Amino acid sequence: LKENGGISVNTNAGIVHATGDYIGLLDHDDYISSDALYEFASKIERGKKRDLDYVMIYSDEDKCNSEATRFFEPNYKPGFNLDLLMSNNYICHFLMVRADIMKKLMLRPAFDGAQDHDLVLRVYHSTYAMASEKEIAYGHIPKILYHWRCHEASTASNPESKRYAYDAGLMAVRDYIKEAGIAAVVNHTKHNGFYRVEYRDNLVY
Repeated sequence: LKENGGISVNTNAGIVHATGDYIGLLDHDDYISSDALYEFASKIERGKKRDLDYVMIYSDEDKCNSEATRFFEPNYKPGFNLDLLMSNNYICHFLMVRADIMKKLMLRPAFDGAQDHDLVLRVYHSTYAMASEKEIAYGHIPKILYHWRCHEASTASNPESKRYAYDAGLMAVRDYIKEAGIAAVVNHTKHNGFYRVEYRDNLVY
């Protein structure tokens, strides 16, 4: 690109040129384990044998120092849980999405800072009722395959450094419940990056 268009614009430029059946998203300053791509490919192949159509797959993650010599704060995640996803982007890294779906949805610049949260919600919304001969599946690999590198300016070590990301996440959840026709209101909690979804009898946005 001739100029920095922001995370979604920049990533979309890569998505357009990406080849293959799946597209993986990772930040340029982070690390994936040496067996990460194998684990994802293996899960996809095992799914085919069970007639499962994985539309997205994610792994566990942790954090590491700048030199990747110390690893800490492991994040062991549950299987796909929509209620939890509306409360917090627990999926985060490492994430792979089926390429045809990724190229159709793309990332939305208005949600920069929480563009991955917005993407996962839209992937679910666009596929959960999709008619197919195969069972639609959202896969989780219970292994730490992604290392989120921390430095002073990163949200990993200083959550308050990017408050806009939490506001973007709130906007993503609100957009999802509106598109899904869910009667609820969503607000921040006192914990950064966590949202409270209050269900109502009638639609209120």
